[in-house]
Amino acid sequence: MNERKRRILQAVIDDYILTALPVGSRTISRKYLKNISSATIRNEMSDLEELGYLMQPHVSAGRVPSAKAYRLYVDMLMEEGLSPSQEDVAAKDYYLKRVSHLENVVASTAQVISDFTNYASLVMMPGQAELRIATLHLVPVSRAMALLVIVTDGGIIRDTMVHVAETLDADALYAISRMLTERFAGRTLKEVRRKLREFAASAQANPQVLQGIEELSDQMSRENATDTITVSGTHNILNFPEYQEAEKARPVLSVMEDRERLMRLIKAAGAADGTALSVHIGPETGIPEMADCSVALAEYTVGQGHRGAIGIIGPTRMPYARVLNTLRLVGNALSLVLSGGGQAE
Repeated sequence: MNERKRRILQAVIDDYILTALPVGSRTISRKYLKNISSATIRNEMSDLEELGYLMQPHVSAGRVPSAKAYRLYVDMLMEEGLSPSQEDVAAKDYYLKRVSHLENVVASTAQVISDFTNYASLVMMPGQAELRIATLHLVPVSRAMALLVIVTDGGIIRDTMVHVAETLDADALYAISRMLTERFAGRTLKEVRRKLREFAASAQANPQVLQGIEELSDQMSRENATDTITVSGTHNILNFPEYQEAEKARPVLSVMEDRERLMRLIKAAGAADGTALSVHIGPETGIPEMADCSVALAEYTVGQGHRGAIGIIGPTRMPYARVLNTLRLVGNALSLVLSGGGQAE
């Protein structure tokens, strides 16, 4: 693989990503490499086909990249380093503006990535059996009613309505919030549930508030015990020419609904790759129905060193540089949102 072959292969991939049409030597000579003759390009493309980097769908057609070609292309991108464009940076800004409610952060993140990229997206939230209380808030809503909000060190927020004594005003609820936070901050949800009855017997606190804390802690513990996957924008796959025929789209759509298979892919990817960004092209996914798809993944952190993943699923001809930059920037922003950092770098 000499430099000229690399340039020709990159031109074929770039054009195929844009058009989804087989690429001929004249197209390469006219649009990308004007200083190389069409005949020379044609000979080099034949060599690339023999090497397994290009395929010819029909005898009279141009060439299309193979999974091997995309792997070389992505590896070259990684080696050269990813430089975010203005459009890539806009993805982070768009994300931060859209994700406003932390209790919906996973679903919101999946939706925002899908909307911004026009691909299917996924977000894997790692199970956090040892979530610890960061703060407890009681917000007055109406007479004798307050909103109980529990915030954890993992950025997870849950709330529920609780009854309170009619004599408790906003200042009194704030004082109770401070007392509860001082008492329970840093403790796991399990510890909080265990200590509540002991606390209720020794402190002046509204029993309905304590019951609300116990029920909400129990709910949060159950919800966050195992890894979960949220998928959004699966219909976007139908916008690509490769999947406009129902018989081609149906198997891919079926896989996107199979959370267990996607989870296995993410777990295998994390164990094998060990880096914050990874791309799994066609057969590399280990899922036969996705032989013509790529899955790009980025890690993010949540809580005490737990690692989750965000990803994009699309045809193998996706624009990898833009996809990887978007995932990296949104992954960093998500890590900061979940840690309370607010703004991404």
